Amino acid sequence: MRVALGQFAVSPSWEDNLALCLAQIAEAKAGGARLVVLPEGILARDPSDPDHVLRTAQPLDGPFVSGLLPASEGIMLVFCVNVPDGAGRFHNTLVVMHDGLCVALYQKLHLYDAFAMQESRLIAPGHELPPVLTLDGMKIGFMTCYDVRFPEMARYLALAGADIIVVPAAWLRGPAKERHWEIMLAARALENTCFVLGAGECGPQNIGNSMIIDPLGVVIAARGATPGLVFETLDPASLQKARQTLPVLQNRRFAAPVLSPSSGKT
Repeated sequence: MRVALGQFAVSPSWEDNLALCLAQIAEAKAGGARLVVLPEGILARDPSDPDHVLRTAQPLDGPFVSGLLPASEGIMLVFCVNVPDGAGRFHNTLVVMHDGLCVALYQKLHLYDAFAMQESRLIAPGHELPPVLTLDGMKIGFMTCYDVRFPEMARYLALAGADIIVVPAAWLRGPAKERHWEIMLAARALENTCFVLGAGECGPQNIGNSMIIDPLGVVIAARGATPGLVFETLDPASLQKARQTLPVLQNRRFAAPVLSPSSGKT
């Protein structure tokens, strides 16, 4: 399966961001991608005004998400946007589109109340796990940014059959944060023998560093801090070989966590 990760600097204008998304999606399609992943919080962002993300949040039937639907013809498209919760905050919502339809939603479970940040001031947490969907014979699970620090979530997805875990993100800059990002993505890949795809926003606050990790924890494609795309072809045979070589999912001795999955349906 050919995949593409897009990264760019999100601006305060949703119209400008929609145009950037459409341009990257067109480039990804031209490069043969079947799965296209964009970052977290791509609707609008203003680093000088943290509340801008709340004021500019849109419902799922608003012009931003509606503007991306036609672009998902022929591909699976994954990204995160801010959706009002009706009670003064918003849900950080991962959207999965396929062939012009919205096929799954996931509201971010783990809020980034860490490193002197407090996402819960503006964001309402979700209460259901993300789905696992199938594309071209490979099963795909989903997480959002800070979720990657919680290994039980990735393990749940792997036990639910995920071959690939997709992680849209806006990973904040800071001491050793680039290293944290790579370590966490690689750990989730290696401990679950899954491909992990992390797509990062690359504005002035966030690191970018989109990367694709193979099931043995090796970075096989990456981009630094500049806007653009990362392409890679994921081979199901290499996944099966890794799982035969390192059968951690079979060898584990602990029972699966008791969690309630999302249906993934809109």
